[in-house]
Amino acid sequence: MNAYLHLANGKTFAGILESPLSTQEIYGEVVFFTGMTGYQEVLTDPSYKNQIIVFTYPLIGNYGINETDFESKKPHVQAVVVYEASSQGYHYEAKYSLKEYLQQWNIPLLSHVDTRALVKEIRNKGTMIGCLTKDPCNTVKVQDEQFPVSDVSVKQAETYGSGETHIVLFDFGYKKSILQSLVAKGCKVTVVPYNTPPSTIEALQPSGIVLSNGPGDPKQLSEYLPAIRMMIDRYPTLAICLGHQLVALSYGADTEKLRFGHRGANQPVYDALKKKVLMTSQNHSYVVKKESLADTPFDIRFTNVNDGSVEGIVHRNKPIFSVQYHPEAHPGPSDTHHIFDEFLQVVNKGEKVYA
Repeated sequence: MNAYLHLANGKTFAGILESPLSTQEIYGEVVFFTGMTGYQEVLTDPSYKNQIIVFTYPLIGNYGINETDFESKKPHVQAVVVYEASSQGYHYEAKYSLKEYLQQWNIPLLSHVDTRALVKEIRNKGTMIGCLTKDPCNTVKVQDEQFPVSDVSVKQAETYGSGETHIVLFDFGYKKSILQSLVAKGCKVTVVPYNTPPSTIEALQPSGIVLSNGPGDPKQLSEYLPAIRMMIDRYPTLAICLGHQLVALSYGADTEKLRFGHRGANQPVYDALKKKVLMTSQNHSYVVKKESLADTPFDIRFTNVNDGSVEGIVHRNKPIFSVQYHPEAHPGPSDTHHIFDEFLQVVNKGEKVYA
């Protein structure tokens, strides 16, 4: 069955609908991901909430979907757009094909789309709202602003692991790999809702806190910045992706939206401390404005090699450390997993150790 992806700027891209639409129209911000692999993790990453994901690699689904590599309990994307979807998964762990998995969750899959032309349009004009429909003449309607963090965050605290080091993980839409990385390093981790007040955190008596990744504009969380500032000033802190942006905002810095964001498993980042380039996995639209950090007590440690954007900051006097990329992700190399070791050094030694 033919279907169409209409962009807000008037452009339309035709394709074949591999699964029925749950409604007549599916709306979402159209973004693209450049990795050859990792589609299962992308589909279940809460940071993709309310987005229509376009995969740039021409064949997606060739190793299927397994039952272990989910980043959350369900997929969060609005729809999936590919050039070709593999009909089955050629891997010993595969339990479902890409199409079968998406059908289970009523997520439309649009194939045989000219994804090269579509991605060029997004790169040139920027990410924008799109509408997936069977109507070739549909127009994109203005959508109400949404607050996706509240949709993906846990509703009550959950505890994992049993180590002596107790970490509180603020859930703005956390990836399971962050939790697994901390538990694997001997931590007890308490995952708490994004809006948990400081008094509740004090009662938990954590050794340190982690601010997770998550979807949407960080400024939607402006009312929580005073509480975030209070907590990160009190406990050793590691902040990832959206959490990184919230740390900067809580100290008076500013954020801005990139034209088409960073989404892929091959993003080069320069580490000014180690004087080396790391290959990172990323998924974000917003970044911290470099010039806005001038009047804050933060130094820029990590910088994106491609566009010079801020990829991580370190407080000069307090154990607060944040990264824009995903240190828990293994896009092939595991260049950035040492970030958790650095953080736990700070937590366990009670001193500033970034080496």
